[in-house]
Amino acid sequence: MYTSDSYICFASKENGCCNVIIPLREVISIEKMEDTSLLPNPIIVSIRSKMAFQFIELKDRDTLVENLLQRLKEVNSSNPVHCNNLQNKNQNTPAFGSTCVLRDGEPACPGTEASQSKERSECGRESSYLLNAEALRSDFHQSGMAGLDFGKSREQIKESLWDDHFVEYGRTVCMFRTEKIRKLVAMGIPESLRGKLWLLFSDAVTDLTSHPGYYVHLVEASMGKCCMATEEIERDLHRSLPEHPAFQSETGIAALRRVLTAYAHRNPKIGYCQSMNILTSVLLLYAKEEEAFWLLVAVCERMLPDYFNHRVIGAQVDQSVFEELIKEQLPELAEHMKDLTTLASISLSWFLTLFLSIMPLESAVNVVDCFFYDGIKAIFQLGLAILEANAVDLCNSKDDGQALMILSRFLEHVKNEESPLPPIGNHHAFFSDDQESSPVTEIANLIHDSYEKFGDHSVAQIEHMRYKHRIRVLQSHEDTTKQNVLRVVIPDVSILPEDLEELYDLFKREHLIRCYWETTSPVVERHDPSRPYAEQYRIDAQQFANLYRLVSPWTCGEHTDILAQRTFRLLDENMDHLVEFKGFASCLDVMYNGEMSEKIKLLYKLHIPPALTENERDSQSPLKNPLLSTSRPLVIGKTNGDAVDYQKQLKQMLKDLAKEKDTKTEKELPKMSQREFIQFCKTLYSMFHEDPEENDLYQAIATVTTLLLQIGEVGQRSISLGSGSDEFTEDLQPEASASDQDTVFTDTVKTPQKDSQPSPVTAGDWTVSFEHILASLLTEQSLVNFFEKPLELKPKLENAKLNQYSLKTNGMSCQSRGEHTKLNAQM
Repeated sequence: MYTSDSYICFASKENGCCNVIIPLREVISIEKMEDTSLLPNPIIVSIRSKMAFQFIELKDRDTLVENLLQRLKEVNSSNPVHCNNLQNKNQNTPAFGSTCVLRDGEPACPGTEASQSKERSECGRESSYLLNAEALRSDFHQSGMAGLDFGKSREQIKESLWDDHFVEYGRTVCMFRTEKIRKLVAMGIPESLRGKLWLLFSDAVTDLTSHPGYYVHLVEASMGKCCMATEEIERDLHRSLPEHPAFQSETGIAALRRVLTAYAHRNPKIGYCQSMNILTSVLLLYAKEEEAFWLLVAVCERMLPDYFNHRVIGAQVDQSVFEELIKEQLPELAEHMKDLTTLASISLSWFLTLFLSIMPLESAVNVVDCFFYDGIKAIFQLGLAILEANAVDLCNSKDDGQALMILSRFLEHVKNEESPLPPIGNHHAFFSDDQESSPVTEIANLIHDSYEKFGDHSVAQIEHMRYKHRIRVLQSHEDTTKQNVLRVVIPDVSILPEDLEELYDLFKREHLIRCYWETTSPVVERHDPSRPYAEQYRIDAQQFANLYRLVSPWTCGEHTDILAQRTFRLLDENMDHLVEFKGFASCLDVMYNGEMSEKIKLLYKLHIPPALTENERDSQSPLKNPLLSTSRPLVIGKTNGDAVDYQKQLKQMLKDLAKEKDTKTEKELPKMSQREFIQFCKTLYSMFHEDPEENDLYQAIATVTTLLLQIGEVGQRSISLGSGSDEFTEDLQPEASASDQDTVFTDTVKTPQKDSQPSPVTAGDWTVSFEHILASLLTEQSLVNFFEKPLELKPKLENAKLNQYSLKTNGMSCQSRGEHTKLNAQM
């Protein structure tokens, strides 16, 4: 006995003897019965169709019943409408005269007469779209051909066999699933019962009854809206079984459009994928429109997980499983065809369309019967049977193209002589009628051989193989993503490829660490495989700060986190609070390999909006107020006794800047206010801390700071007094000509041109430009040496690999201590 959040399942020890699946939505009560020698530890599960199952010899019965009752309560509370509807229907449901007894772990011999209602509550909501109330095959019944009477008689025999089975074993989801029913399915389900049994075997019927009006609502919400999915759907509508009359009319096309569009609206992660149209077309032939929708949900979301998405991971995993099964079951073929990926590639359409695109329709629907009963196991074993039937020809094939021709011709000639319908041509066929004829294979015989020769693998074994190969397939995809990201980033940076690869691993690992440590974080949702490769992994501000501390060369003690926050805001251009790898790598490249002007420009940008915010409090720094004084002398004595006249340097700097502005075509950076400039100086001062040339750097930055403060003050006065005033010209050296000074300072405060970015400061405010700052820093050789000295990224990467996890652990410990302290303070 097995239980889950939604089901109670029973499987006998003797494989295939008897299986029972009981949806908790169908359960009325779960009760413990009196323990006797004949019936030890029994419980009775009563379902809504007046049927009861008795399970005995259960281990830890009390805990089991308690857990089941709790789950039953959750299921009923989550869907009270369904519960009430079924309770009302029970009043008219005939009672059963017996109880089925199942011994946990032992074969069961059910012998009860079951009559289970298959009605469901209809939604009273009116829709502006007229939905198909019947399966399309009812409206588009094709005229018969020779032998049709024989086909009808075979159908009647099958219907009689199924009726006998229903009487003995039940006819709802809770029916006893025995070896007899598998044989009936392998023979082909009768046309009249096919849609109903697909609903039961997939348990889509439970979704249907528990969501009244849901499909109608989706149709109303989705129809008429245009998106990429709807465009693809419209393109494929007339390619879906065009040989069938149902899809040569607007009735069938409209129903197909509604189902596919509604599903794309329900599940935008999948949206619409090719091959969904072919599958949905067949579902509409045998099921009502709403039923076809829920069958599609069952296939895409439960039976073939991860098949219908951008990367078709599920299909690739099953291709790898199929390769392993070929090696195991058909070793001679595997030895001859060294590269089995060819067979896997050929068989991809078998799995994606359940053989509907490469077999005649009347044969392929029998395959779909087996799929809804046995799941993907049926497709695996049928694929092996097809390869075995063609093993000799495949071994003699000369190349992949010939192997494809052999298999395609074989599949086109798989017939269903017992079908009551006339043969329908397949527009996906590789060969026309004038091709070399091939022997006909009966679908019933092919399915029978698949069960007899390759049906010994259990669902559990298939799932185990899927798990094993899924890891390899996902790793292959991750490697591909990584190589594509690096291919995009490498041309734009100077970081060595091997270092960039390690940096990418650190970036991705930071994303994954957050996924592990913070289960409630939405970070898991940020990995979107449908996005461009370079944008698939993105990190938030906290993750960015962690990486910044590990690999950035610009570490400034306590000021480091503040600089990391500003860098993140600068890179977050679209304001979604996430940064992708390319932006992170480009920023580090400037820090490590950029020229001095590029590094200063980056620092400059980090101290103006949007990197520096208005409400950001001033950071703590070793920089003291006296260093920001404008009263410091502009002639500084050097250790060798020489003196450098900084007024002359400033005059020359202003002339050079004026010339640069005349030829400059790059978009001008906004000017920096005094508050922003002070923050800029604090950052520089913090960066020099503990540097071997610390004293020289402090002296140099003090000189440059004083110089720039005076430039800003002169510019401020020029606005207040007018650019031609005497006081303005006297603020510098008397011999400096007014024309030289006017050229620069007038440009400093002039109204920005239409193509330049407007300055955030208002007229009359203290300002200094990027050009002023860069030119001033270039006057000090110690500062030039600091920013031009070579930096090695590799040691940082090696250290980061060792400390990335410990940094997260320490962070969590500090967070826990902080929460504990806060809690104590509240107490």
